[in-house]
Amino acid sequence: MKKLGLDYGDRRIGVATSDVFGWTAQALETIERRGTGNEFERIRELVTEHEIGEIVVGLPKNMNGSVGPRGEICIEFADKLREQFAIPVHLWDERLTTVSAERVLIEGDVSRKKRKGIVDKMAAALILQNFLDANSKR
Repeated sequence: MKKLGLDYGDRRIGVATSDVFGWTAQALETIERRGTGNEFERIRELVTEHEIGEIVVGLPKNMNGSVGPRGEICIEFADKLREQFAIPVHLWDERLTTVSAERVLIEGDVSRKKRKGIVDKMAAALILQNFLDANSKR
């Protein structure tokens, strides 16, 4: 069963998907949020197209483990996903994933302009891969 990883942000949602075995995560795309709710329509298309069985949403926590305002927004987003889709939606601690994604892209000598367009989907892939690793039955 494939899983969809989402890095929910104010302007963009990074998207990643797993392989059927749940071993690896691959960055897929970035959904631009326009305030119209179109992101749910696109997520629905991706769930159908990729035969997704579970969704993992990154939960930004403070370094002390508490959930701040940004985390509350992500929890509300996950609740809306649960309402709209008949599949499990998990929240996963995403502390420092965007920083890690930026570091990987910088080390790969990706220009600042190109990084802006792919950092969100890279962060989604890191969130999903961490979830897969933690829940691996291998």
